[in-house]
Amino acid sequence: MSGSQLLDRLSDLVKKARNLGADAADALMVEGTSVSVSRRLGKPESLTRSEGRDLGLRVLVGHRQAIVSSSDVSPSALADLPARALAMARAVPEDPFCGLADPAWLATDIPDLDLMDAAEPSVEALTEWADRAEASALAVSGVTNSEGASAGAGRASIGLVTSTGFARAFDSSDASVSVSVLAGEGTGMERDYDHTSAVHASDLLAPEIIGRAAGEKAVKRLAPRKVGSGKVVIVFDPRVSRSLVSHLAGAVNGSSVARGTSFLKDKMGERILANGIVVIDDPKRRRGLNSRPFDGEGVATTRRAIVEAGVLKSWILDCRSARQLNLKTTGHAARGVSSPPGPSTSNLHLEPGTMSPEAMIGRLASGFYVTELIGFGVNGVTGDYSRGATGFWIDKGEIAYPVSEVTIAGNLKDMFLNMTVASDLEFRYATNAPTVLVEGMTVAGA
Repeated sequence: MSGSQLLDRLSDLVKKARNLGADAADALMVEGTSVSVSRRLGKPESLTRSEGRDLGLRVLVGHRQAIVSSSDVSPSALADLPARALAMARAVPEDPFCGLADPAWLATDIPDLDLMDAAEPSVEALTEWADRAEASALAVSGVTNSEGASAGAGRASIGLVTSTGFARAFDSSDASVSVSVLAGEGTGMERDYDHTSAVHASDLLAPEIIGRAAGEKAVKRLAPRKVGSGKVVIVFDPRVSRSLVSHLAGAVNGSSVARGTSFLKDKMGERILANGIVVIDDPKRRRGLNSRPFDGEGVATTRRAIVEAGVLKSWILDCRSARQLNLKTTGHAARGVSSPPGPSTSNLHLEPGTMSPEAMIGRLASGFYVTELIGFGVNGVTGDYSRGATGFWIDKGEIAYPVSEVTIAGNLKDMFLNMTVASDLEFRYATNAPTVLVEGMTVAGA
């Protein structure tokens, strides 16, 4: 379905809902295809292809709203959708904060963010990428087995129409390669992985780089030791340091703040991170994995400092959470076809510092370099943090030996204030961070 056809279908639904008595309405359609290939030891494991169109209609009657969705978007299947949605809306309780975005906030200038790859990778190309990644990993001395490699690609069209005059659509694509391998023998085996993803396939890291990195990481984890308990300096590898930024995003999410369930709910305008640290959300980053020219309510998006010089500057808001807090939306609404909008980040990152990771580690007498986290022991209300971890012990400024079966613990309020940020930021995910050092955490070991 072309972009104009998609918008016409949505416009018809919104118009019908209004004619039947809805005070306001909006409609969202997501149309997409995806292909994935998985391989193990050079042999096929799976080949999957999916295609789908999903549509959701939201109607509002006063302060009541309801959403009806359908995976059949033919005119006959959608004929009764507005009436069903209206019947539901009239039966649900009132929500004083629901509603469409103010027309003045709607995006009018839709930038080209280069989100669609002109070339769609073939199944043969995906198969080759997976084979190259796995072969490179297996070539690393000490790697003894493979859990497999995979490659995939997808394309999507997203259209949104509102009764307040917004009608826009955009296309996006994605591609990825991943591999996981084992090193060692018997009960002494260790596993690790690597992954690359991008909007354009040409921006992917070479499969050989991914494979070699996965193999070398697995071998380095062999013969892990136990460590004792105590207060320790923790250094988070970029692969896991981004989780700290995700915890921050959850704490400044407008829905959590409005409910009073965030440990940062009273911290606007105060220093919450170490002095000088900056956190940016940039929905308009070209070829960004989570870029969007408008948000899930049609509101214009903009690059925004969430934290500046360590000081909290902005919540992450959609229209509903903004109304609860007597504020204006920040253009962070995200949604699916069967649920109302809610606040969510786009391309979020922690700005890099000036010190290299090597220099950061080199100044430590001892510490724990974390490369993988296990479980999700984080309390968003209090900030208490406790997670299983594996990685490497730091001794006299050097990575000394692998460590496993330990728990690291602290409180995010303290951790954020005691962070030092390295210079090695890379944009490999939707949420990114460089190497991060946190002082004063507790390690519970043997």
